[in-house]
Amino acid sequence: MTDTATPSLTEAPQATWRHYLELTKPRLSFMSVITAMVGYLAAVPYSYWDLKRTLLVVLGTALCAGGVAALNMWMEGDTDAKMQRTAGRPIPAGIIMPGSAFVVGWVLCIAGLAVLFKLVNGMSAFLALATIVAYLAIYTPAKRWSRWNTELGAISGALPPLIGWAAAGRSNPALGWTMFAILFTWQMPHFFALAWTYRKDYAAAGMPMLSVVDPSGRKVSRWTFIWTVLLVASSLMPTLLGYCTWYYGTAAALLGLWFLRAAFLFLDPAKRETLARRVFLISIAYLPLLLTALVADRMIFKL
Repeated sequence: MTDTATPSLTEAPQATWRHYLELTKPRLSFMSVITAMVGYLAAVPYSYWDLKRTLLVVLGTALCAGGVAALNMWMEGDTDAKMQRTAGRPIPAGIIMPGSAFVVGWVLCIAGLAVLFKLVNGMSAFLALATIVAYLAIYTPAKRWSRWNTELGAISGALPPLIGWAAAGRSNPALGWTMFAILFTWQMPHFFALAWTYRKDYAAAGMPMLSVVDPSGRKVSRWTFIWTVLLVASSLMPTLLGYCTWYYGTAAALLGLWFLRAAFLFLDPAKRETLARRVFLISIAYLPLLLTALVADRMIFKL
């Protein structure tokens, strides 16, 4: 006799802690934490550095980032199921129920806001709340109806450095907004290149990304280049405003030329298919190198 207790091949696996961790998009959340810490370390008064406060900023930001990622997955479960690269996520795969993701997301967000508000300061909590609202109420819905969703989403993606800046006591406000500008402009070439690579997935999900509404790729490559130029200009502002030395300025210029060259080559229709991934990979390497140079310059020269 055959074993009738054998599970069906279509039966979803039982949820484990790894699936709940995946719900928080750990790599994206880690980037939010890192950029918040860049804002904090660049702005903190060098006569006073508190390890406990630093860890609380990390904890609060991580909880908020993980929570908003889980809520984003809850909101996009139907579209994730239509895209090959996201169909295996916990909700579309049927591993975690949407209601569970909703509860987990809000518990993490509320816990993160409480940590920042009670143990850090009110302004950092306010900016974290603004990030949550911008991501869930503006960016996530806009992905379904607006070609400008990337630009709208860049607002929430650029706010974490201001969370760190606020946690440090809001010193050097121009530096805080300069870091916002760097993160804002960086996201454009980064996500345009990603969206071009996965344009068929986005089209299948009915998302009007620029790469979907512009199948030729001319607008995608043009805007990628324009935003990379603006990124290079933003990256030089800390030196031009006197917050960093020309050691950082030189590093920013060299990194910018590296990124700019890839964005320029991306304009070539014959190379667009292969260069999209190169632009994306360079963007991933560019950001940590630039931010490391900025923080190192601030910590070494204590401007």
